[in-house]
Amino acid sequence: MIMESKQPRKQRKFRYNAPLHRRQKFMHSPLNKELRAELKRRSAQVRKGDTIKVMRGDNAGLEGLVEEVDLKRCIIRVAGVSNIRADGTEVPRPIHPSNVKIIKLNLEDAKREKIFERRSE
Repeated sequence: MIMESKQPRKQRKFRYNAPLHRRQKFMHSPLNKELRAELKRRSAQVRKGDTIKVMRGDNAGLEGLVEEVDLKRCIIRVAGVSNIRADGTEVPRPIHPSNVKIIKLNLEDAKREKIFERRSE
């Protein structure tokens, strides 16, 4: 997955037209220090059920569980992070994965554990 061009418009086009299997690469977030030392990795893919901390924006400092991961729009939705509309309804606020840090991983998936085992060898 090499960017062929330095031109911003072509880089934007590449990301916008990327297939879903390539978009999964865009959904990585940095790990906190304890997880980095344990897993010997700097970042990991954000998945539903992970606990994250928002590092940027109006909700910086909030922690919560990932409720939804949207590959098509390259966003995640986190429990407790929401906007209030003019009519008073609360809607979940989309967050880009680069603006969060993973605090705790959801390792219930056997495939995910194998990924970390394979990478740490």
